[in-house]
Amino acid sequence: MRPSPLVVVANRLPIDDSVAPDGAFEWRRSPGGLVSALHPLLRHTPATWVGWAGGTGPAPHLPDVDGVRMRAVALSADDFRDHYEGFANATLWPLYHDAVEQPEYHRRWWEAYQRVNQRFAEAAAEVAEPGGLVWVQDYHLQLVPGLLRALRPDLRIGFFLHVPFPPPELFMQLPRRAELLRGMLGADLIGFQRAQAAHNFAQLATKVLGLPATDRRIGVGDRVVRIGAFPVSIDTAEMAALAARPDVADRARRLRQDLGDPERVILSVDRMDYTKGIEQRLKAYHELLTSGDVKVRDTVLVQVVVPSRDRVAQYQILRDRVEHQVGRINGEFGRVGEPAIHYLSQPFDRTELVALYRVADVMAVTPLRDGMNLVAKEYVAARVDGAGALLLSEFAGAAAELAQAYLVNPHDLDGLKTALLAALRAAPEDVAARMRAMREHLGRNDIHAWAGSYLRALEETTTVVTRRATGG
Repeated sequence: MRPSPLVVVANRLPIDDSVAPDGAFEWRRSPGGLVSALHPLLRHTPATWVGWAGGTGPAPHLPDVDGVRMRAVALSADDFRDHYEGFANATLWPLYHDAVEQPEYHRRWWEAYQRVNQRFAEAAAEVAEPGGLVWVQDYHLQLVPGLLRALRPDLRIGFFLHVPFPPPELFMQLPRRAELLRGMLGADLIGFQRAQAAHNFAQLATKVLGLPATDRRIGVGDRVVRIGAFPVSIDTAEMAALAARPDVADRARRLRQDLGDPERVILSVDRMDYTKGIEQRLKAYHELLTSGDVKVRDTVLVQVVVPSRDRVAQYQILRDRVEHQVGRINGEFGRVGEPAIHYLSQPFDRTELVALYRVADVMAVTPLRDGMNLVAKEYVAARVDGAGALLLSEFAGAAAELAQAYLVNPHDLDGLKTALLAALRAAPEDVAARMRAMREHLGRNDIHAWAGSYLRALEETTTVVTRRATGG
């Protein structure tokens, strides 16, 4: 494989597990997430994507997809279990999301995390051109920047964390906290979703490693590592164009008819994850039905849940609890042909998802903690009609940008009910004014603005030659 000027390193390759009849692979586009963020950028940039193809065993040789070269990294069944399901998603994921579930710590998992990160670093080193740029993504690969710098000190290395970064009192629980921090500090630029995350990281660099640090720079030997907030976004124009297509508008009208032409449609689209606040949202909706503030005949809730990490025990338990809740609510309040909740546990075609966005009078995005939540931004971009109310958790990164949403604390069930009713009962002119302001913000701060600001900052790091962090 010839060297590449830009290398993206992420846990997964952005391709479907299945192959089309003509033998071609296609981009895997799930609601929100890393692929949706980077796909628009890489369509127009010569690049190689390093990642896992989704199966265990030898790494397959893959063709280019939309002009992006694919470099697969091999994972064994043990690697998948101990690195991905173990350290990444049973240790780091819950810890980084306010320990909503108790993190687990096992030495075997840490050994696998080191082993797999080394493999990713070696793959990136092989495909990056001299002096090239490598952009490492997310919590699965926090050791890669440091490992890659040892292999290829000529490279400019960026790291971006898509999930929240926890406060010091939580991060300090990690048995291997110093190693993780050093791994990230192998980068020239570390990007976070919010300024508070950068502040947390700077505090830990001083507390754990004794490094001079501000919220913008950290001194590491004879290098300066820059840190900062770069809120990730979406291809706003692409989403708006898709939503405006006549076939999508027609599909939205048919979906509303299929739902019984209710006065109001509430939509939630989540991965099956305990950080998403699904149970709290369903409980609040149940109480609104019980009190009579919401009536099934007038209002429909559509809950889309995309299956996630099905082999992890915590997620299996969560799925059972959610499905029990849905069944109970439908059993209590539904009628023949008229369920209280339309529950769909399946991946969704992108066109169908955008049609649902256009149907929803209220989009309920209420995670307990989320790095950004691109579903909220997709909904706003899809509302080309200027209508639709966004109910948004204060603890999603998107809340810092979409201040005109109906913001809510998802842990407060009474507050959640009040905010949901306010969104349902809001005057059309108020809804339109809020949506207009959010759409204008997204128009200025789309995926291209995000990538441009990050990559410009990364290029500027090569001009920094000082032995200590400064406040500049």
